Order: sequence, then C-alpha cells, then structure tokens
Amino acid sequence: MSSPRVCFHWLLSSLLVLWITFASAARAHEVLPAIADMTTEGDRLTFSVRLSVEGLIAGIDLGTVTDTNEAPQAASYDALRALPPEELQTRFTAFWPEMARNIRVLSANDPLPLSLDLMTADPTGDPEFPRLSTLSFSAALPAGTQAVQVGWSSEYGALVLRQMGVEAPFDGYIEAGALSDPITLAGGDQATGLETFLAYIPVGFDHIVPKGLDHILFVLGLFFLSTRLAPLLWQVSAFTLAHTVTLAAGALGYVTIPGSIVEPIIAASIVYVAVENILTDGLNRWRPFVIFGFGLLHGLGFASVLGEFGLPENAFVPALIGFNIGVELGQLAVIAVAFALVGYSFGAKPWYRKAIAIPASAVIAAIGAWWVVERVFL
Repeated sequence: MSSPRVCFHWLLSSLLVLWITFASAARAHEVLPAIADMTTEGDRLTFSVRLSVEGLIAGIDLGTVTDTNEAPQAASYDALRALPPEELQTRFTAFWPEMARNIRVLSANDPLPLSLDLMTADPTGDPEFPRLSTLSFSAALPAGTQAVQVGWSSEYGALVLRQMGVEAPFDGYIEAGALSDPITLAGGDQATGLETFLAYIPVGFDHIVPKGLDHILFVLGLFFLSTRLAPLLWQVSAFTLAHTVTLAAGALGYVTIPGSIVEPIIAASIVYVAVENILTDGLNRWRPFVIFGFGLLHGLGFASVLGEFGLPENAFVPALIGFNIGVELGQLAVIAVAFALVGYSFGAKPWYRKAIAIPASAVIAAIGAWWVVERVFL
C-alpha cells in the first residue's frame, strides 16, 4: 500500500473518530418533550404541563437542539438550572407574558387569552439532568365552543398533548411549531391503532438519531468488529431481540431498574464491545450472548424514554411497536452510514483493522469509560 493511500485511510479513520468524539459531548442535558394534560372545566379550558422551563427562559431553540449544551445560551441555562425552586418560579412568572404570546389555543381560528394559574419547580437535584416544573394555565371558552386547536412556537420544542376527563380522548405528539388538528372538547378524537403506530415510528427513530448517542456508539462498536455481513447480523439480531423484550417489559411496568444503575452499565457495554474489537478480529461464540445481555439493559434505557411522556392507554401496543420499529430504523441508519463510509470500500482490506477499526474502537472505549465514571461518581 503506497504512502499516500496510508495517509488517506488514516485521515478517514481520524475523521470518524473526531465525529464520534464530538457526538459524545452532547449527553448531559437532553431536551425532552413537554407533556400537557388538557381538561375542560365548565367554561374554562385548563392545561397542566410538565416541562423544563430553564431552556425556555434562557431562549434556547428547543425545536432544533437535542442537548442544551449545544446551544449558545448553555451558560444561561446552567445558571437557571442551579437556582432554588423559589427563585426559578419568580423568574418564570416574569417570563410568562412572553411565553403566553407564543402559545396557540384556538377556538374557531381565534386565539384565546391565557392566564397563568400556578407554576411549581422541582428541587434542584442533579444538575446533569433536566429539572422538571409543573405549569398550569387556563383560558375562558367562548360560548358554544365545540373544539380547539393547540400548539406553540417551534423554539419550545415538541409537545405531548393528552385530553383528560372525556371518552375516547385525544392523545397526540405535536412536533415543534405544529398545530394540532381540531380537538373536540366532548371527546371522540382518539387516534386509531394504525395512526398511533405510524405516529410513534419517528419518535423511536429520533431517540436513536440524533438523540441516542450512547446507543449509536454501541451499534458502531458492533459494526467495527467486522464489516462482513454474517458477524454483523448475529450481533445486531441478538441486540435487537434483547432490547425488544425489555422495552416491552419496562414500558408495561413489569421491570423497573433505576437509571442510576442502568445508565452506567449501558456505558460499560460500550467499553466492552470496543475493547473486544481491539483485542480480537473475529466473532467469538460468546459475544452474541454477552451482547444479548447488554441489549436487555439498553431496552430498559429505551423504556425510560417512553416513561418520560407515556404511551396512550387506548393504543399502548401499536405505540410500543411503532416506537420499537423507529428504534430499529435508527440503528439500521447508523449501520448504513458506517457501511457506506468504510464498510463497502475498505472492510475487506488487510489494513482495515489497523487503520480504521482499532483507532475508532479505542476512542469509543475511552468515551464509554468516561461515561461510566461520570454516571457513577459525578
């Protein structure tokens, strides 16, 4: 192999490693969708919303970033995140008039004036994780109102909207900046199983690409062992089967393990597959079983995401299946990109391990090791 070609392949490997390294930085402050419960009480429409208000007050565009550390206002967010609950409530009360202007509750296409009823913030807790607050606001309903539409500005991010206290309630995932379909106040707008299934596929995909950086690194660890199809299929199949089992069990509430236990082990699984990539160049007979065990824990991680905004009770199974398919599509997208970059052209070359697989796996192992330390001790 000529010297220019050696330099080219080392450059390609370095770019892959740098991409992985920078991707790993966005971990600590993941942006979560807000969850709003809507209830009709006489002639008033009330909303109870669970969300992280620090990002809104700081002016972060939550519709475009997946982690608050990526935003130019990250320092402001962190300062707000450290405030005691009482001070954060004071800051939010001052911010409310601006927020109210960016919330859309429409009756016959006319915006309804909103009033703030209550805002309570959770204790400060671990600053590496979002703090949730409960926001309650309401609007007077014009006489004869039969239906409303709900949404807010794109910079406030996604919104999970659940109608309460009626038969066949509306339950939907509203993308950032979108407006819901008309919601009948008396109920009856419950989504069909097919509609729910289709709606949750992009939610699952989004949890892998771009938000699931630890899962991306794990899948890349599987890929870098060998770009040959058979070893990759054995590993991905074991991982898929395992996380499907615990995703369902966790979402149904049959298995509950604290994130303080699950998250460090997920990080350790990344270290394991990456180190084994460095030490061996083939799929040993035990690796699929080990990956199956790690997949069980990754499934619990996926289930915790669903727990953040819940699954519709009326269409639990279609939503769960749709989310899982979205996760699988995200994993396949990661593998497809990796295969397009290095697998098709270089995977069979004798220098592939030394020039690409080992350096990339070493960086993956280092990132995973740091996450283990961060999630256990910091």
